[in-house]
Amino acid sequence: MPVSTAGDIRYFAFDLFAGHHLKQAIFMRQGGISPAPWDSLNTATSVGDSRENIIQNRARIFEAAGRKVDSLYDVWQIHSNHVICTEAPRGLDTPPIKADAIITDRPEVTLYMRFADCVPIFLYDPEHRVAGIVHAGWKGTVNKIAKDAVEAMHVRYKTDPSQVLAGIGPSIGPDHYEIGPDVKLLVDAAFQADAVQIIQSADGLTKLDLWKANTLVLNEVGVKEIEAAGICTACNTNDWFSHRAEHGKTGRFGAIFALED
Repeated sequence: MPVSTAGDIRYFAFDLFAGHHLKQAIFMRQGGISPAPWDSLNTATSVGDSRENIIQNRARIFEAAGRKVDSLYDVWQIHSNHVICTEAPRGLDTPPIKADAIITDRPEVTLYMRFADCVPIFLYDPEHRVAGIVHAGWKGTVNKIAKDAVEAMHVRYKTDPSQVLAGIGPSIGPDHYEIGPDVKLLVDAAFQADAVQIIQSADGLTKLDLWKANTLVLNEVGVKEIEAAGICTACNTNDWFSHRAEHGKTGRFGAIFALED
Protein backbone atom coordinates (compact mmCIF):
# COMPACT_ATOMS: atom_id res chain seq x y z
CA MET A 1 0.00 0.00 0.00
CA PRO A 2 1.54 3.36 -1.03
CA VAL A 3 1.47 5.12 2.36
CA SER A 4 3.40 8.26 3.27
CA THR A 5 3.87 9.89 6.66
CA ALA A 6 4.10 13.43 8.00
CA GLY A 7 4.85 13.20 11.69
CA ASP A 8 2.08 11.10 13.24
CA ILE A 9 -0.15 11.53 10.19
CA ARG A 10 -0.31 8.81 7.56
CA TYR A 11 -1.94 8.98 4.14
CA PHE A 12 -2.54 6.95 1.01
CA ALA A 13 -1.52 8.30 -2.41
CA PHE A 14 -2.14 6.82 -5.85
CA ASP A 15 0.85 5.73 -7.91
CA LEU A 16 -1.08 6.79 -11.01
CA PHE A 17 -0.73 10.50 -10.22
CA ALA A 18 2.98 10.48 -9.38
CA GLY A 19 4.94 13.00 -11.43
CA HIS A 20 1.91 15.09 -12.42
CA HIS A 21 2.48 18.09 -10.10
CA LEU A 22 -0.49 17.24 -7.92
CA LYS A 23 -1.05 17.18 -4.18
CA GLN A 24 -3.07 14.08 -3.38
CA ALA A 25 -3.75 12.37 -0.08
CA ILE A 26 -6.40 10.20 1.53
CA PHE A 27 -5.71 10.48 5.24
CA MET A 28 -5.74 7.53 7.60
CA ARG A 29 -7.23 7.84 11.07
CA GLN A 30 -4.03 8.39 13.06
CA GLY A 31 -2.44 11.67 14.10
CA GLY A 32 -5.42 13.72 15.28
CA ILE A 33 -6.83 14.85 18.61
CA SER A 34 -10.38 13.43 18.60
CA PRO A 35 -11.28 11.00 21.40
CA ALA A 36 -12.93 7.61 20.93
CA PRO A 37 -15.05 6.59 19.06
CA TRP A 38 -13.77 9.16 16.55
CA ASP A 39 -10.10 8.60 17.33
CA SER A 40 -8.24 10.35 16.14
CA LEU A 41 -8.02 12.30 12.84
CA ASN A 42 -11.77 12.75 12.45
CA THR A 43 -12.90 15.41 9.97
CA ALA A 44 -16.69 15.54 10.53
CA THR A 45 -18.77 17.30 13.18
CA SER A 46 -21.89 15.44 12.01
CA VAL A 47 -20.87 12.30 13.95
CA GLY A 48 -20.81 13.97 17.39
CA ASP A 49 -17.23 15.19 17.68
CA SER A 50 -16.59 18.81 18.63
CA ARG A 51 -16.07 21.59 16.12
CA GLU A 52 -12.86 22.57 17.91
CA ASN A 53 -11.41 19.09 17.36
CA ILE A 54 -12.38 19.12 13.68
CA ILE A 55 -10.76 22.51 13.11
CA GLN A 56 -7.52 21.31 14.68
CA ASN A 57 -7.58 18.01 12.80
CA ARG A 58 -8.21 19.82 9.53
CA ALA A 59 -5.30 22.16 10.25
CA ARG A 60 -3.05 19.13 10.79
CA ILE A 61 -4.17 17.60 7.50
CA PHE A 62 -3.48 20.75 5.52
CA GLU A 63 -0.13 21.26 7.22
CA ALA A 64 0.85 17.67 6.41
CA ALA A 65 -0.13 18.27 2.79
CA GLY A 66 1.72 21.57 2.57
CA ARG A 67 -1.48 23.43 1.67
CA LYS A 68 -3.06 26.49 3.29
CA VAL A 69 -6.37 25.82 5.05
CA ASP A 70 -7.95 28.85 3.40
CA SER A 71 -7.38 27.21 -0.01
CA LEU A 72 -10.09 24.68 0.90
CA TYR A 73 -13.15 23.97 -1.18
CA ASP A 74 -15.48 21.37 0.27
CA VAL A 75 -19.19 20.58 0.01
CA TRP A 76 -22.02 19.27 2.17
CA GLN A 77 -22.12 15.68 0.93
CA ILE A 78 -25.67 14.34 0.51
CA HIS A 79 -25.37 11.33 -1.86
CA SER A 80 -26.56 13.44 -4.80
CA ASN A 81 -25.51 13.80 -8.43
CA HIS A 82 -24.68 17.47 -8.03
CA VAL A 83 -21.27 18.41 -9.49
CA ILE A 84 -19.60 21.73 -8.59
CA CYS A 85 -16.98 23.41 -10.76
CA THR A 86 -15.12 26.00 -8.69
CA GLU A 87 -12.64 28.72 -9.53
CA ALA A 88 -11.92 29.81 -5.96
CA PRO A 89 -11.73 28.45 -2.41
CA ARG A 90 -14.99 28.24 -0.48
CA GLY A 91 -14.16 30.77 2.21
CA LEU A 92 -14.11 29.35 5.72
CA ASP A 93 -17.03 31.53 6.83
CA THR A 94 -19.19 30.58 3.83
CA PRO A 95 -21.58 27.63 4.24
CA PRO A 96 -20.78 24.72 1.89
CA ILE A 97 -23.03 23.92 -1.06
CA LYS A 98 -24.77 20.54 -1.16
CA ALA A 99 -22.99 18.36 -3.74
CA ASP A 100 -20.98 15.15 -4.15
CA ALA A 101 -18.39 16.02 -6.78
CA ILE A 102 -16.01 18.98 -7.02
CA ILE A 103 -13.88 19.99 -10.00
CA THR A 104 -11.36 22.77 -10.49
CA ASP A 105 -8.60 23.96 -12.83
CA ARG A 106 -7.16 26.38 -10.29
CA PRO A 107 -3.95 25.56 -8.36
CA GLU A 108 -5.01 27.90 -5.55
CA VAL A 109 -7.94 25.59 -4.71
CA THR A 110 -7.60 22.47 -2.54
CA LEU A 111 -10.49 20.06 -3.06
CA TYR A 112 -11.50 18.40 0.21
CA MET A 113 -13.99 15.62 1.07
CA ARG A 114 -14.81 13.21 3.90
CA PHE A 115 -15.40 9.45 3.81
CA ALA A 116 -16.07 6.36 5.95
CA ASP A 117 -16.94 3.47 3.56
CA CYS A 118 -18.18 5.44 0.53
CA VAL A 119 -15.82 5.54 -2.42
CA PRO A 120 -13.39 8.44 -2.95
CA ILE A 121 -12.78 8.86 -6.67
CA PHE A 122 -9.99 11.18 -7.86
CA LEU A 123 -10.12 12.43 -11.47
CA TYR A 124 -7.34 14.20 -13.35
CA ASP A 125 -7.12 15.57 -16.87
CA PRO A 126 -3.38 16.01 -17.57
CA GLU A 127 -3.92 17.85 -20.86
CA HIS A 128 -6.08 20.67 -19.49
CA ARG A 129 -4.86 20.41 -15.88
CA VAL A 130 -8.21 19.73 -14.24
CA ALA A 131 -8.70 17.87 -10.95
CA GLY A 132 -11.81 16.46 -9.31
CA ILE A 133 -13.00 14.48 -6.30
CA VAL A 134 -16.18 12.39 -6.27
CA HIS A 135 -18.05 10.91 -3.28
CA ALA A 136 -19.82 7.70 -4.35
CA GLY A 137 -21.80 5.56 -1.92
CA TRP A 138 -24.30 3.08 -3.27
CA LYS A 139 -26.66 5.89 -4.32
CA GLY A 140 -23.95 7.81 -6.13
CA THR A 141 -22.70 4.61 -7.73
CA VAL A 142 -26.16 3.57 -8.95
CA ASN A 143 -26.81 7.09 -10.22
CA LYS A 144 -23.35 7.13 -11.83
CA ILE A 145 -22.05 10.35 -10.34
CA ALA A 146 -18.51 9.55 -11.52
CA LYS A 147 -19.83 9.60 -15.09
CA ASP A 148 -21.55 12.93 -14.45
CA ALA A 149 -18.31 14.37 -13.08
CA VAL A 150 -16.30 13.34 -16.13
CA GLU A 151 -19.01 14.73 -18.41
CA ALA A 152 -18.90 18.02 -16.47
CA MET A 153 -15.12 18.12 -17.03
CA HIS A 154 -15.73 17.67 -20.75
CA VAL A 155 -18.37 20.41 -20.94
CA ARG A 156 -16.58 22.96 -18.75
CA TYR A 157 -12.93 22.30 -19.55
CA LYS A 158 -13.00 20.40 -22.89
CA THR A 159 -11.63 17.28 -21.21
CA ASP A 160 -11.31 14.19 -23.38
CA PRO A 161 -12.60 11.34 -21.13
CA SER A 162 -10.16 8.91 -22.72
CA GLN A 163 -7.29 11.01 -21.33
CA VAL A 164 -8.62 11.14 -17.77
CA LEU A 165 -6.67 9.37 -15.03
CA ALA A 166 -8.88 8.00 -12.24
CA GLY A 167 -8.15 6.67 -8.77
CA ILE A 168 -10.62 4.65 -6.70
CA GLY A 169 -9.63 5.04 -3.08
CA PRO A 170 -10.04 3.08 0.17
CA SER A 171 -13.68 2.23 0.86
CA ILE A 172 -15.81 -0.69 1.92
CA GLY A 173 -14.90 -3.80 -0.07
CA PRO A 174 -17.13 -6.37 -1.79
CA ASP A 175 -16.76 -8.91 1.02
CA HIS A 176 -18.37 -6.54 3.54
CA TYR A 177 -20.92 -4.46 1.64
CA GLU A 178 -24.21 -6.26 2.11
CA ILE A 179 -27.26 -4.77 0.39
CA GLY A 180 -30.98 -5.43 0.59
CA PRO A 181 -33.37 -6.45 -2.20
CA ASP A 182 -34.47 -2.84 -2.79
CA VAL A 183 -30.91 -1.71 -3.52
CA LYS A 184 -30.26 -4.82 -5.64
CA LEU A 185 -33.21 -3.88 -7.86
CA LEU A 186 -31.73 -0.43 -8.39
CA VAL A 187 -28.30 -1.89 -9.17
CA ASP A 188 -29.85 -4.31 -11.67
CA ALA A 189 -31.72 -1.47 -13.37
CA ALA A 190 -28.66 0.79 -13.53
CA PHE A 191 -26.11 -1.75 -14.69
CA GLN A 192 -28.31 -4.13 -16.71
CA ALA A 193 -26.24 -7.07 -17.99
CA ASP A 194 -23.14 -5.83 -16.16
CA ALA A 195 -24.87 -6.25 -12.80
CA VAL A 196 -23.66 -9.85 -12.62
CA GLN A 197 -20.09 -8.52 -12.43
CA ILE A 198 -20.72 -6.45 -9.31
CA ILE A 199 -23.28 -8.40 -7.26
CA GLN A 200 -22.39 -11.51 -5.28
CA SER A 201 -25.13 -13.67 -3.78
CA ALA A 202 -24.31 -16.53 -1.41
CA ASP A 203 -25.65 -18.00 1.83
CA GLY A 204 -28.71 -15.78 1.63
CA LEU A 205 -26.64 -12.58 1.49
CA THR A 206 -26.27 -10.14 -1.39
CA LYS A 207 -23.13 -8.01 -1.60
CA LEU A 208 -22.15 -5.14 -3.88
CA ASP A 209 -18.67 -4.47 -5.29
CA LEU A 210 -18.45 -0.68 -5.32
CA TRP A 211 -14.91 -0.77 -6.72
CA LYS A 212 -15.87 -2.75 -9.81
CA ALA A 213 -19.14 -0.85 -10.19
CA ASN A 214 -17.39 2.53 -10.32
CA THR A 215 -14.78 1.11 -12.68
CA LEU A 216 -17.63 0.17 -15.02
CA VAL A 217 -19.16 3.64 -14.63
CA LEU A 218 -15.85 5.27 -15.56
CA ASN A 219 -15.33 2.88 -18.48
CA GLU A 220 -18.81 3.72 -19.74
CA VAL A 221 -17.95 7.40 -20.04
CA GLY A 222 -14.63 6.61 -21.77
CA VAL A 223 -12.08 6.59 -18.94
CA LYS A 224 -9.46 3.93 -19.59
CA GLU A 225 -6.68 4.38 -17.04
CA ILE A 226 -7.94 3.56 -13.55
CA GLU A 227 -6.08 2.64 -10.37
CA ALA A 228 -8.10 1.00 -7.59
CA ALA A 229 -6.55 1.04 -4.13
CA GLY A 230 -8.25 -2.24 -3.22
CA ILE A 231 -8.23 -1.28 0.47
CA CYS A 232 -11.33 -2.23 2.44
CA THR A 233 -12.16 0.22 5.23
CA ALA A 234 -14.26 -2.40 7.03
CA CYS A 235 -11.33 -4.84 7.07
CA ASN A 236 -8.89 -2.25 8.37
CA THR A 237 -10.53 -0.21 11.12
CA ASN A 238 -7.17 0.32 12.82
CA ASP A 239 -6.28 2.57 9.88
CA TRP A 240 -9.62 3.72 8.43
CA PHE A 241 -13.01 4.83 9.72
CA SER A 242 -15.78 2.43 8.67
CA HIS A 243 -19.44 3.34 9.24
CA ARG A 244 -20.57 -0.26 8.64
CA ALA A 245 -17.90 -2.11 10.60
CA GLU A 246 -18.07 0.30 13.55
CA HIS A 247 -21.90 0.40 13.62
CA GLY A 248 -22.09 4.11 12.94
CA LYS A 249 -19.95 5.06 15.95
CA THR A 250 -16.90 6.36 14.14
CA GLY A 251 -15.40 9.36 12.37
CA ARG A 252 -14.75 10.39 8.78
CA PHE A 253 -11.35 10.47 7.10
CA GLY A 254 -10.35 13.38 4.93
CA ALA A 255 -9.17 13.42 1.32
CA ILE A 256 -7.56 16.27 -0.58
CA PHE A 257 -6.68 16.75 -4.24
CA ALA A 258 -5.04 19.84 -5.67
CA LEU A 259 -3.13 21.08 -8.67
CA GLU A 260 0.35 22.39 -7.98
CA ASP A 261 2.16 25.07 -9.98
